Amino acid sequence: MFKRSLLGCLSLLFALAAPSLLEAAQPQAGTILKEKSTKPYGMLEPQKNLTNVLTTPSEPTEEETTDIYFSADEMENNKELQTVTAIGNVNIIRNNLTLIADKVIYNQKDDIVTAVGNVVLVEKDGNVVFSDYVELTDHMSEGEMDNVKVIMADKTRVAAQKFRRLEGDNKEMEKVVYSPCDTCKTKEPLWQIKAHKVTHDAEKKDVYYNHAFVEIKGVPVFYLPFLSHPDPTVKRRSGFLPPSFGSSSYLGAYLQPKYFWAISDHEDLTFSPYLSTDQGIVWSANYNKYFPRGELQLSGSTVRDDKYDKQRGNLFAKGRYEINDYWYADADINYISDRYYLQDMSLLYQDNAWLTSSARMQGFDNRNYAAVEAYYYKLISYDNSFNDYDKPYIMPWMEYENVSEPNKYGAYTKTTLNFASILREETVSTQRMTMINSWNLPYTSPYGEKYKLVASLKSDLYYVDSYLNEDDEVYSGAVGRVFPQIGLEWRMPFVRATETSRQILEPVIVAVAAPDGGNKINKIPNEDSQNAELDDTNILSLDRYAGYDRNDTGSRISYGINWSAYGEKTGRTSMFLAQSYKFKKDQSFSESDGEDSYFSDYVGRIYANPNEYLDLAYRFRLNREDFDLNYSELTARMGPRMLSLFISYIYLQGNENATLEGYDERKELYTGLNIGLSRNWSLNMYNRQDLAPKGGSLEHGADLIYEDECFKFVTTVRKDNSYRWRRHFEHNENYEKSNYEITATFFLKTLGGAGSK
Repeated sequence: MFKRSLLGCLSLLFALAAPSLLEAAQPQAGTILKEKSTKPYGMLEPQKNLTNVLTTPSEPTEEETTDIYFSADEMENNKELQTVTAIGNVNIIRNNLTLIADKVIYNQKDDIVTAVGNVVLVEKDGNVVFSDYVELTDHMSEGEMDNVKVIMADKTRVAAQKFRRLEGDNKEMEKVVYSPCDTCKTKEPLWQIKAHKVTHDAEKKDVYYNHAFVEIKGVPVFYLPFLSHPDPTVKRRSGFLPPSFGSSSYLGAYLQPKYFWAISDHEDLTFSPYLSTDQGIVWSANYNKYFPRGELQLSGSTVRDDKYDKQRGNLFAKGRYEINDYWYADADINYISDRYYLQDMSLLYQDNAWLTSSARMQGFDNRNYAAVEAYYYKLISYDNSFNDYDKPYIMPWMEYENVSEPNKYGAYTKTTLNFASILREETVSTQRMTMINSWNLPYTSPYGEKYKLVASLKSDLYYVDSYLNEDDEVYSGAVGRVFPQIGLEWRMPFVRATETSRQILEPVIVAVAAPDGGNKINKIPNEDSQNAELDDTNILSLDRYAGYDRNDTGSRISYGINWSAYGEKTGRTSMFLAQSYKFKKDQSFSESDGEDSYFSDYVGRIYANPNEYLDLAYRFRLNREDFDLNYSELTARMGPRMLSLFISYIYLQGNENATLEGYDERKELYTGLNIGLSRNWSLNMYNRQDLAPKGGSLEHGADLIYEDECFKFVTTVRKDNSYRWRRHFEHNENYEKSNYEITATFFLKTLGGAGSK
């Protein structure tokens, strides 16, 4: 379908200027004329397309002036023939529209306006129309032009041998050529459309093509004896969309036709089945509906898998609704028939470990926030370590937060209320109510020192059912706990500035006083605080846990230093290093990390962006005794656009103290190479490598891309080995077949494209 765009009817050049101009009594060159009619002429949005020359303005987009500026070398008024002629360098300007011609003749008797010789119309949005001869009749509502050429603001081009404006605002063009590609006298455009005739039905708002060819480098490659589509004034209409095609291990080769059904102005359905060689027909559709205060999106697919005698499929549903100015609700519901379907079909969320469904309602009012949420999880990872994990239902999860206005000293209070009900079918279920009250006082001394004092009190009340603790004891019943905490933060930034750079050195100390123990881990399960890792993001925090089930007990002092340097115009480098000291060894957060010392490991980060050719970020954790790496994460992009390298590396030491399995040592390297082969050709290659013993390549692929001003073509080859040893659902057999994909996509500027999904 053509991109909607509007150039404006070519007859507008006289409809805006000629009537009042030529009916004036012998005007002088360079005078300002006033329009007699008070009716505004329509102005159109500056969008571009072949069909723009066929459409007529319908509604004004801005208030128009009646002033007309006119100039010419000489004027002739023939009273006998009732003609007015402007000769030589004729310029007519109105509303930023400029008409240039060698001669303009107005026949008052026959009501004919004629412009001849190098006729040029320059519109305010940058579009330029050229013609050798223009003639308008019947109050300029009908007429024709010869040898029309249009250069639009986006450099697309249209040419026609004849242009006629007919009765009923219908239009007709003969021998039409359209291309958005750069052209010159000695070079054929990369692609163009040629049509024997193009007709516009103004009443039906349709454009019809007779004998249309799509040519590539002057060679016809596609012929349509008849083609029609809505004109650019139609915002949406039912019809076929460009199809998708490709190949994968599960589907084989496939073709995906698409039909768009515009049910109403605010509702549509896209029907897009896969016609595949290996799985037959995979039914697929997308539905969208928009409300005054919300929206609903549905997408899904289904297939009968004869090999495994299964009906497989998925359904994704997203909705959002604004209840009033303070409250809104949204939902994200996701269903799949089995854990491997998303990967087989290369659908959204295929790389996630869990498929999450949620529904929530949130409210915002000044310094108040409230939320009610519910969650459901489905395992889709191919990691068998989670197979025996009983998935939770969180119904509901509620939170309320209030931050008071600061008093005259800058102190403010913060109150947080949280309730969570976590249900399981077979194992532990919990209900928790938490309240946190804190008092905060920020202060900046006259010397630039920055202080922040925080005092908080956290109260928890639990009801636990069938909790199997670390001592293999089952606990059911109610349990409560109270946890006070006081923290003081100190910072002192030092700034050094020169003519070419600026450096900031900032030492930081955070002291926390809290009671030892009190987590009651034999009675309270850990649902939301399991992934506790000491790193550069939380070492200076008052509470280093992300959840509520574990308190960061014990007193400690954390200290670190920030350094950053900034160039005069570009470039930035920063470093951070910190460590924590605890007064007793048996602290909950340290236990989850396997710590058995008063001092923590060193954590830090380095960021370097000295110029546009290097962007590097490195995060690490060093063993406090031998400085071995316990955690390392590196991302770097190097080189110019013509040859750039991207590297991502992660090393995570195994955590033997984690409650869940799946926290084994991890080493993974991702490398990507982008090569600009020429001005238009580029090659992107990547590989994701598991560096563990017998790991191998998890995924690799390449994209070959051609792109110029009017055409883009992408060929992708991808092979996914991340689940080559998975066991197929309900079948105790190794699934050794690696998933591969071969896709191709092309895009013609302003027309659209087709290819793989």
